[in-house]
Amino acid sequence: MLHFMFGEEERMPDGAFAETCSYMDQFVSALSRRIRGGQDPDNKLRKYEVWTKGLRSSLIELEQSHYAAIRFKERIKSGSASDMSPEERLDYDRYVYFDKNSFIRVFSLLDKLGTFLNELLGMRTERIKPHFSYFTVLRNMRERNAHPNLTWRLNDIKEHYKDSTNRLRKRRNVEIHYMNSEMQDDLIQSQRMYGAEIQLENIQLQAEDLTRCLHMATESLRLTFQYAVSLERQHHL
Repeated sequence: MLHFMFGEEERMPDGAFAETCSYMDQFVSALSRRIRGGQDPDNKLRKYEVWTKGLRSSLIELEQSHYAAIRFKERIKSGSASDMSPEERLDYDRYVYFDKNSFIRVFSLLDKLGTFLNELLGMRTERIKPHFSYFTVLRNMRERNAHPNLTWRLNDIKEHYKDSTNRLRKRRNVEIHYMNSEMQDDLIQSQRMYGAEIQLENIQLQAEDLTRCLHMATESLRLTFQYAVSLERQHHL
């Protein structure tokens, strides 16, 4: 979708990303057959179908935003804004745009996944917390030991990427609830080094965290829809 920005042909999905999309497509196809066969009197399957398509689109948008952020990040060589040429500064501004777009999308996608899991598995997390996140749903699943074949694998993924997720969450919270992350970074540095040249934020660590959280979201979706396909085949929906 965004490869044209770098003079590239669009690429076909591969690896874990392609496998995740495949499970989602299998789930949608199975639901569609049952809907056409009149097996959805309360429109529950239709809701799952719509939500799955939305999650698939959200994953593609996240993956593409991440790709653009990384490509623009690779063009940044200077250690401070004052050292940048106009062209490099433009690439930096583009990196910031797609980086922000990506880390906001990570948590948006995970919250949508939480809503899907809560409904699919009948977790009723809203009884615990009306406005819940993916992590609240997962904690509810864990405490109830519900669907252990899925729950503990999702939990392992969460723990594996915990440090990167926590750092990305802090950046998301600053961006949404306080002020944007690069301005906050500038503010901290100006207080510490008044009169000194302001250095760029650690964009290498930011890029690594973003990549790891993309992998976390992709793997969580892959396991969820592998499990959803199994439930559908066993007629447990």
